[in-house]
Amino acid sequence: MAENPNYSDTLYAARHVADHAIQAGILASRCALRPVYSHMGAVLADSVLQAGLNYATVVKPRVESIIRTFPDATTLNILIQVIKREGSSEFLQWEHYEKVSRFDNLIEFFAEAEIESTCELRVAFQNEVFRTSIQRVRGIGPKTVDYMACLVGADCIAVDRHIRGFAEFVGLEDASYEYLREVFSFAADLLSVSRREFDASVWNYQSSTKNLQMTVGIDR
Repeated sequence: MAENPNYSDTLYAARHVADHAIQAGILASRCALRPVYSHMGAVLADSVLQAGLNYATVVKPRVESIIRTFPDATTLNILIQVIKREGSSEFLQWEHYEKVSRFDNLIEFFAEAEIESTCELRVAFQNEVFRTSIQRVRGIGPKTVDYMACLVGADCIAVDRHIRGFAEFVGLEDASYEYLREVFSFAADLLSVSRREFDASVWNYQSSTKNLQMTVGIDR
């Protein structure tokens, strides 16, 4: 197999990211990873709600409530029955049309793909054809795909604003999603940590830095 001509550049960037991560001390403390669910209702709800919302105060309480209120909605078939009975807005505790519609469209997509459980979904995410197909659902892009894959236990990086923020900090600006995912995946490998752990560490570091900057700004 011919070597990817961009491999050396990607590996160099990954080394750069890993070195800055060490210097910043972002791996000094253990960070809570994204949860891994065996509950299809929780996976879909978390995936559609997380974009643009505060996770700790808006998304997490709703997902936890779903698991408590609908503990049997672990498979797609039971989830569909629950939605027919309760309605998607009631299930999500969310009224805005865009996210509710996205939730319904994902259920329809998984039904057509015959994905019944989170275990089957984790296997499906290893297939590039499936990963491409799911992005035909309105509002589902590569970041949501990787985010959802993490929720079912895949060890991967979901390139969000925190990853991009750290990338800009080390000089990787205007890079594509796929490039940054590969760079940060390689960086995690170089640091001998799981990609999920590195993702969480960067998220925690960027969040803490932003909060500190806001505090300093207020103090001034």
